[in-house]
Amino acid sequence: MEATAKKMIWRIELWHVLLLLTLVATLGRTKYIDLFALLVGGAFMGINFLLLSFGVALVLTPMASKGRVKTGVGLLVLKILVFLGLLTALFFRFDLDAISFALGFSTLIVAIVIESVRRTVMLGT
Repeated sequence: MEATAKKMIWRIELWHVLLLLTLVATLGRTKYIDLFALLVGGAFMGINFLLLSFGVALVLTPMASKGRVKTGVGLLVLKILVFLGLLTALFFRFDLDAISFALGFSTLIVAIVIESVRRTVMLGT
């Protein structure tokens, strides 16, 4: 993985954490948002994003260069299935507020947009 891509992934994660902390600071004392579900949603998405980004770079790409694309794709599908299983377990085992979870989950998308805009402005394109 290129150094530039690694830096971008870590900057996206930094934006993600800052957005989560901002939500905790602003909505933490309200009765509308469940902080636990918010943080679980954010952590779930952050870990998933890191595993996906570094998994593609460290597992899928080397396997593709060795001609073992199916094995790499199989591992990626396995990761997705494990995360879907964890997501299902979280909602059925624990009483998580879906709106708060979705809010935490969505902060990564906003972080990606912020980093993309930041990079575009910095490059001047």
